[in-house]
Amino acid sequence: MIVILMGVSGAGKTTVGCRLAARLGADYLEGDAFHPPENVAKMRRGEPLDDDDRGPWLERLRARLQEAEHDRQPVVVACSALTRRYREILARGLTDARIVHLQGARDLIARRLAARRCHYMPESQLDSQFATLEEPAADEGVLAVSIAQDPGAVVESVLRALNEKAG
Repeated sequence: MIVILMGVSGAGKTTVGCRLAARLGADYLEGDAFHPPENVAKMRRGEPLDDDDRGPWLERLRARLQEAEHDRQPVVVACSALTRRYREILARGLTDARIVHLQGARDLIARRLAARRCHYMPESQLDSQFATLEEPAADEGVLAVSIAQDPGAVVESVLRALNEKAG
């Protein structure tokens, strides 16, 4: 199984992803680690990424997910996947991928970003993240989970949603 945790920066993708991977016995992939240095530098300068920046990054990440599926290696990946097109790129060719949208109010996420250290995405980019976000449509089959609870409870909610989808 491939689980793609999507959402804006500060939604808890890394925290939830690491815990979820441990619970599922899966590898954890940090989507941001697949960004080329030019993208990271751009984000550090407070410049939002565009489709030209994100395209190669998404393709590298998708290739890694395909490799994991081919090797029957369960993976949890944290990736913003803010638009339908990006989600389609990531899931293309995968037979066992589930996308989970970690949803939260802008104020909650802004508080989390303000408290976060050692990350290159500044709080000033949050508005551009929300502006880019295309809420998943019903036909995408994306599972929505609220982040308005502690990370352990979010992981439990994700596990329940995945089990319901599988059943």
